[in-house]
This record gives sequence, structure tokens and C-alpha cells, in this order.
Amino acid sequence: MTSEQLELLKYPIGKMYFPECRPENYIQDWIGDIAACPEVLQNLVKDLEDDQLDTTYRPGGWTIRQLVHHMADSHSHAYIRFKWALTEDNPLIKAYDEKAYAALFDSKEAPVALSLDHLKALHARWVFLLEGMQETDFQRTFRHPESKKEVRLLICLAMYSWHCRHHCAHIEHLMKRRDWL
Repeated sequence: MTSEQLELLKYPIGKMYFPECRPENYIQDWIGDIAACPEVLQNLVKDLEDDQLDTTYRPGGWTIRQLVHHMADSHSHAYIRFKWALTEDNPLIKAYDEKAYAALFDSKEAPVALSLDHLKALHARWVFLLEGMQETDFQRTFRHPESKKEVRLLICLAMYSWHCRHHCAHIEHLMKRRDWL
């Protein structure tokens, strides 16, 4: 496999892009991606058997099952980061080791329905929060303990919009390559 082929498997929709010119114009689209994600993900995996769920989307990558559980873990952290940034002044957030989370037995073995149900409820609550935020709220920040950088909620919103589409594309592209669609 060439490095270009591997790069396409890693980033099927490209790397995360943040528009510097009038990014506030994208807020509703990004919220829409977060709102749609649980249903898109559910529709992708609903008919997959365990052996399919336990297939990696690329060499050295996670299985579909791990991706679904990763999304639930990651988006739970994101929601809490939004809440911290809205209620505290530039808080230092808690980082987590996503690779270690994905290596845990629950990420490797638990039924995906558990995380799909979690994502449906979590995203409904998150979208309710996002839709109630003012444009100035999206300028609030948190600090990441590893990079020490301030992250604006607007950039975090764009990142999780991309994150939803990114991992759903991993699954969809694998399903197309395997002729599972």
C-alpha cells in the first residue's frame, strides 16, 4: 500500500479545515452535522454482523466497533468541554488517552448499540446547548493541558463536525471497499 493510499484511508474526507474568513457563517452547518451524526452512524452499522464490526477500516486502524465506541467517548468529552468553557473562565480541561480507551475491553467487545444509544441522547442534549448559544459564546475558550493552547468553542464545534463526518466516512469507505453496502 502506498503512502498516498494509506493517507486516503486515514483521512477519507481530508484533514480538518477551519475557514478563517467569516467562520461564524458555518455554525448552523456544523451543528447540523452533529445533529445528524447519530442517525447517519446508526444507518451505517445497523445491518453489520459481529465479524464485520470487528474489521479494521485500515491497516493498523481501529475496528468499526472501536470507532463507534470512540465516537461516544470523544463526544462525551467534547460536550463536557463546552460546558466547562461556558461556565468557567478559560478552564484547563482534562485530557484523555483515546488509544488507551480504544484498547479497553469494552471498546473491543461491547455491543455498538450501547454507544449508538448514548450518542443519540448525548447529541440531542449537545445540539440543544449549541442552538441556545449566542455568537459570543462560541468565542469562549478552554486550555488543553498538553498543548497549553487556548481553544475557542467555535473551532471545537468545527472540529467535532469534521470528527462526525470523518469517522462515518471511515466506515462507509470500508463498507464500499468490502461491498457491504
